[in-house]
Amino acid sequence: MTHAKTLPALWLLSDQRNDAVLEDAIRRLPPGSGFVFRHYHLDVDARAARFAQLLPLLRSAGHWAIVSDGLRTAEAWGADGVYGVRGLIAPAGFHWIATAHNEAEIADANANGASAVMLSPVFPTRSHPGAETLGAERFRGLAALSAIPVIALGGMTAERARMLDWPRWAAIDGLS
Repeated sequence: MTHAKTLPALWLLSDQRNDAVLEDAIRRLPPGSGFVFRHYHLDVDARAARFAQLLPLLRSAGHWAIVSDGLRTAEAWGADGVYGVRGLIAPAGFHWIATAHNEAEIADANANGASAVMLSPVFPTRSHPGAETLGAERFRGLAALSAIPVIALGGMTAERARMLDWPRWAAIDGLS
């Protein structure tokens, strides 16, 4: 289940939009990347089955397999950790990838031992059209408050990651 690998620099998030191309997107990731399984559009049984289909592919490339759900689900499915849960105190050896959009959420991740925090939205996204974005300057200001690694999320592509000059980033469309 869990492993003591270095925190990935590149993260792919899943959802209904990229499901049809997910296996190909995972194969294109560099070995040891991160993957966050969301798939909120599926019912519980279908969601578990889809994750089970992807897990061997993730394991074969040494990717982190993170589930957007509770600890029990992640453990039962053989994931390496959870994504997005607030106020979690993760068991030793289990990863928690927190999400943050403001100072309070960064403080929560810092205080409760998250492995990393995905800070978003940096740029406009298809997931949240018209939503207010952080922009590069505000992103950097918030990231400076984090005691743990920060992963840039929201409208990220390889080009935007280079422009932002940020070592860790995540995407749905930008990697699918």
